[in-house]
Amino acid sequence: MADLKNLKGSIVALVTPFAADGSVDFDALGRLIDFHLENETDALLVLGTTGESSTMSHEEDDAVCEFTVKRVAGRIPVIAGSGSNSTQTMVEKSLSYQRIGVDGLLLITPYYNKSNEEGIYRHFTAVLDAVDIPCILYNVPGRTGCSISERNIERLSKHPNALGIKEASGNMSYAARIARYVNEDFLMFSGNDDIVLPMMALGASGVISVWANVMPLEVHRMVWSYLDGNHDAALAEQLRCMDLIDALFCEVNPIPVKGALEMMGYGKAEYRQPLCELSDAARTRVEQALKGVGLIG
Repeated sequence: MADLKNLKGSIVALVTPFAADGSVDFDALGRLIDFHLENETDALLVLGTTGESSTMSHEEDDAVCEFTVKRVAGRIPVIAGSGSNSTQTMVEKSLSYQRIGVDGLLLITPYYNKSNEEGIYRHFTAVLDAVDIPCILYNVPGRTGCSISERNIERLSKHPNALGIKEASGNMSYAARIARYVNEDFLMFSGNDDIVLPMMALGASGVISVWANVMPLEVHRMVWSYLDGNHDAALAEQLRCMDLIDALFCEVNPIPVKGALEMMGYGKAEYRQPLCELSDAARTRVEQALKGVGLIG
């Protein structure tokens, strides 16, 4: 099992490919995993927002975890999104993924039903106390309707199984406040591809990235350029790719990134409802953005 204590770099929030009949396309998933192994992605995150886990069954989730762990075979860390707005379900999924052999977990706030500050603290603590593998907290209020308070970050950061936080609010003021709790035992990762470098300036160890689905080597190199002190090169790459990053979020994720992968030759973009194919305008925008960075002709 990989040691996540010093996790840094580009962690791809991997898409889950589906076949035309709606089932998980494991052949396509294997090709995507190999693509990332060949292009220096530092860790894989499966079953996150980008992985469409919210429309997958528990059996499918387990199967994706098991397949990914076997395919990766310990070469890089595998992290699984086990979040739920039911705390008990999140505990059950987390323990299942731990048994399968993932290296870490991504835990989300209780979306839709939400809670008060103490309830959100207990929601995370229930999993942190139950498992024996590192967990990354996930703050994405635009998706969930609730945020992890600074007080809860302070408390949760002290838990031995809390590896860090994926900060995806896009609020740099909030990120600066919680950065005060970042240390060698509690890491921060950007959850927004458009502000990777500003987040790293606040102490983030890298990014959990949608963008890396289509440019794994470039995102890896950008992050490590920054970590190695070559800030100018990192900045140049972040700015060069801003139009593409914006295009990947021109409709709700992962609709555009799956469309982009199709344009790049990685199989047909299939979705689970309520997600559906790109609109014509969005398709044109994604195609032009891919051409702009040289990913397609």
